[in-house]
Amino acid sequence: MRELNEDEKKYQIALTLIEGVGDVIAKKLLAFTGSAKAVFFAKRSELEKIEGIGKVLVKAILSADVLTRAVQELKWMEKEGVNHLFYADKHYPNRLKQCEDAPLNLFYKGNIDWNKDKFISIVGTRKASSFGKQFTNELVKELAPYNPVIVSGLAHGVDIAAHKAALQYGLKTIAVFAHGLDKIYPSAHATIAKTIIANGCLLTDYLSGTVALPQHFVSRNRIVAGLSDATIVVESAAKGGSLITADIANSYNREVFAVPGNPTDKNAKGCNYLIKSQQAVLLESAADIVKGLNWDVRDFSLQQSMFVDLTDDEQKIIEVLSDNEIHIDALVEALSWGFSKVASVLLKAEFKGVIASLPGKMYKKSR
Repeated sequence: MRELNEDEKKYQIALTLIEGVGDVIAKKLLAFTGSAKAVFFAKRSELEKIEGIGKVLVKAILSADVLTRAVQELKWMEKEGVNHLFYADKHYPNRLKQCEDAPLNLFYKGNIDWNKDKFISIVGTRKASSFGKQFTNELVKELAPYNPVIVSGLAHGVDIAAHKAALQYGLKTIAVFAHGLDKIYPSAHATIAKTIIANGCLLTDYLSGTVALPQHFVSRNRIVAGLSDATIVVESAAKGGSLITADIANSYNREVFAVPGNPTDKNAKGCNYLIKSQQAVLLESAADIVKGLNWDVRDFSLQQSMFVDLTDDEQKIIEVLSDNEIHIDALVEALSWGFSKVASVLLKAEFKGVIASLPGKMYKKSR
């Protein structure tokens, strides 16, 4: 059974090595023949019946000498611990499969539940400001209770800030490469890439030996967008890869969020444009994502409070309130504090979003 599986994988990889056969054409061939192997053994007359497959491409398919390279790749993958997902596999990411130009083959190192219920991508400029990095960290921190998988591209700036934040707050993260898995680019991120393997995965649709060319980054962005329920742009100049990713996400009918910035800041021009042209929802905090994606809005304030820095006095009031609605006089009695102190602590806790005031001087924990 394993030999049969490996034999089919050889043809699955070889199919995209045929000149002129991209992901879309490959899926047409698969739909007609039933398997990657069957494509290589199909008759000329059969292939010529497929819409969009001309005689030139049929000739390329029938004369292709690509199996040797595919076998070499399989051997390298086994040696390096690289996993393979084919478009027709049951574990292939469902979100990505919905995209017309989804990769036929995915190669990854690590472990991930590809069909987990929450995936978001965070992208932005390589020249992120201190604000951009801090905002990214705080955003991931606030989203951590919802346990989303964080997708990005391992680049300098916003990308690496997103990966680091995901690891810091115990979330799985996926780094999507624009080249083969035999290299780490940029090399400065080799150490964190190893950490990501243990807490998510490194992912690409390119074979080993493929170098990071500019057009590969554009192609890579379709995976970043296609894997995710929403794409978040933190900072971007007027032109750049982040805007391409946002455009792709919109074409997939996925949500796009953008962080607004100072109109005079060149790193804000891309985000401001997305918002102004109604190609993205204005993003101020994690609550916008929770609401926009219909996550559990009811519990957001309570879950967010897990990451709010509370003073000892504020924590004591939270404990007394428990799940009840309590009058301020009852809090004064229970805590043995003066009225003014209780009122002051309640006000500060309310500002932090962990306590809600009710009519009649009643208070409760925010939910």
